[in-house]
Amino acid sequence: MVENPADTASGPLQVSANSSANLRISCFVVCCNEEAHIARCLNSVAPWCSELIVIDSGSTDRTVDIARAIGARVIHEKWRGFVAQKQLGLSFCSGDWVINLDADEEVSPELAAQIQAAIRTAPATLSGLELSRVVYFLKRWWRVGGWYPEYRLRVLRRDNASWGGLNPHERAIVTTGSVLRPEGELRHYTYDDLADQIKTLNSHSSTAAFSLVAGGYKFSLLDLFTRPLIRFFKFFILKKGYREGTAGFIIAVHEAFYVFLKYSKAWEEISSSKKINFFNK
Repeated sequence: MVENPADTASGPLQVSANSSANLRISCFVVCCNEEAHIARCLNSVAPWCSELIVIDSGSTDRTVDIARAIGARVIHEKWRGFVAQKQLGLSFCSGDWVINLDADEEVSPELAAQIQAAIRTAPATLSGLELSRVVYFLKRWWRVGGWYPEYRLRVLRRDNASWGGLNPHERAIVTTGSVLRPEGELRHYTYDDLADQIKTLNSHSSTAAFSLVAGGYKFSLLDLFTRPLIRFFKFFILKKGYREGTAGFIIAVHEAFYVFLKYSKAWEEISSSKKINFFNK
């Protein structure tokens, strides 16, 4: 285990055995039409989680049947947005500790053992675990490029947890206590192919643009021009995406295009209500 750098000011966290060995662990997943992924996701935690909860927002494929066959409790709820849907999922959990997974994620065996060990030996001051997420896409694991390293707070002491952030980039929050980082990996099977990536980026950019405008964003042409370039530079140069060759270049371009779409759609939303032109702020 490594300690979250944000907590180092108070000194190293001492982990010692206590009565938490018998604490219950809940896992919840929010999803829709994830029959290709849901079994892998749930099976990676089913042996050691005492409660599996799936918040389904209208699947028309076999997602619900597969989840129930594995032993999950399925709750049907219309889509409320990423933040609200995950807060809802948290509210249905009854375990002392909660792990949240996306349907296209899988807990590696090494990480599963580390999570269980951390919970068994957790002092009262430990409130969460940030998991190292690694992306599998285009027939490779992305351990270079802008997606890595990426830590997500996904294991939480339930009484200290809530959800926040801006759609579509929700995030878990712990109100008090320290956070540890296990060394194992949370595997993320992000996209099926490039077409699926483009479809997802289009959808997420619309949600992100709406959140920007709703938060009072004032359009700037400079943002539209520079932010995509910065995104490309980060993914391809700073994070060494160039080491993946053509694939690394494609991913950097797609990420830059996502940012361009987000700010373009924000401009469209603002201009439709205020009738500004392209160069107005």
